[in-house]
Amino acid sequence: MSVNQSGWRPEMGDASQAAQATFTGNRALMLEEALIFEIGSTETTGVDIDAAPKVASRLGNHARKGAIGLPGLSEPEAVRHYTRLSRQNYAIDLGLFPLGSCTMKHNPRLNERMARLPGFADLHPLGPIDTVQGALELIHQLAHWLVTLTNMDSVAMSPKAGAHGELCGILAIKAALEKRGEGHRKVILVPESAHGTNPATAAFAGFTVKAIPATAEGRIDTQALKDRLGPDVAGVMITNPNTCGLFERDLKEISDAVHAAGGYVYCDGANFNAIVGRVRPGDLGVDAMHINLHKTFSTPHGGGGPGSGPVVFSKALTPFAPLPFVEKQGDRFVLVEEETAGEHHADSFGRMVAFHGQMGMFTRALSYILSHGADGLKQVAEDAVLNANYVLRSLDDTLDAPFGDSGPCMHEALFSDANLAEGFSTLDVAKGLIDEGYHPMTVYFPLVVHGAMLVEPTETESKAALDQFIGALKSVGERAKAGDAALKSAPHFAPRRRLDETLAARKPVLAWKDSVAPVAEAAE
Repeated sequence: MSVNQSGWRPEMGDASQAAQATFTGNRALMLEEALIFEIGSTETTGVDIDAAPKVASRLGNHARKGAIGLPGLSEPEAVRHYTRLSRQNYAIDLGLFPLGSCTMKHNPRLNERMARLPGFADLHPLGPIDTVQGALELIHQLAHWLVTLTNMDSVAMSPKAGAHGELCGILAIKAALEKRGEGHRKVILVPESAHGTNPATAAFAGFTVKAIPATAEGRIDTQALKDRLGPDVAGVMITNPNTCGLFERDLKEISDAVHAAGGYVYCDGANFNAIVGRVRPGDLGVDAMHINLHKTFSTPHGGGGPGSGPVVFSKALTPFAPLPFVEKQGDRFVLVEEETAGEHHADSFGRMVAFHGQMGMFTRALSYILSHGADGLKQVAEDAVLNANYVLRSLDDTLDAPFGDSGPCMHEALFSDANLAEGFSTLDVAKGLIDEGYHPMTVYFPLVVHGAMLVEPTETESKAALDQFIGALKSVGERAKAGDAALKSAPHFAPRRRLDETLAARKPVLAWKDSVAPVAEAAE
């Protein structure tokens, strides 16, 4: 029987043979890796080369006056160091990644292959328009499908991420209000359960944020929102499905009320994966919404460069959308970079970025859309919701589900630490899950739930994978309910033990210094 199967843990002591210290510090293939400064010496290099001849410096006062302080390593040492560090990463290619509100889904390798095709992978942003017609057509086609799936009027493809997209939408709303002579509207209403970027974006754009409370079932208090509407309100920012994993059933009613009061509706589309192919935000009265391509259309988080957060607009906001955008003129595609009176974007608020967007993300997203088709995208949402509800109901008897009586959840299951033993918290469950071989779920968010644990399995996980994760979380949860003291010091099997996270946040150690021979610093 293995150590894990027997239930043995290091602090028990009576199975010490299983945890004998090793000379290297390694535990089988769990390799102990020192800091790079501890491996190499700053006095040597990894390659023997002749001393450089003395020549007059052309650097003037910019010449380095002290040692650079970097360790010298041979090529095998350097490769092994970073390879060993990479083995300590957790990734979607290793196992289920349960982060709630992040949609850590599998990235199909077909998309990666398409993104690496010559003509897409080697484009230059300053290439002549006539030489990039295929790329512009791809962007135009992706834009078409994003508009079609959301039933909106237009889309800005240039924003680089979700928060960047939020800023894009809010700036368009600001420009529209100023065009109407209503620049005095300075209040944005935001639900208490919103992503933190929502109020931050509104404040950054010069608005005052007012919070809207939630009902006991975890949805927006529609009446409270209506009561706050007035001549000072510029609009609302609403996440749907919301961060409690629930669909905002009153969004159309809210949109109608906001429009009647002269405001606009911004929808945080971070959770579009749960409704793609099933619900069109434009039908709910949304004026602007960002779409995280990595969350809904499987592009990697970042993708080795900027991410992508296109923003779709209603007809009312289209004239104020940012430049540039791709347009088909006859049988060729052009990049429109200036406002044109009477045309789309006639009152554009300007540019978000120097260039148009992230070609690799666009290629991956369109590959995903075309390979799934309309029926496949609909199934994406259905399977994501099915998986989340399977997790929610499978843990009914273990973890507290604060909105478990509010009906089925959408894309993520929300739990709390309400029924754990006294002195035990969400953090203990999260650390215990590391010992089970999983990255913890999102913890302590949304803020409206004390000790929140937010799990989003996505549609790309099989029932077998979900069953294993559920079993692990159930086991840790039962230990926390029983008051298992070992959880207070978990994880035990990770390369590093539990940190003092408060101290680490308040007094981070960001530089390494040898206590014996400090790294030489540049002279003043």
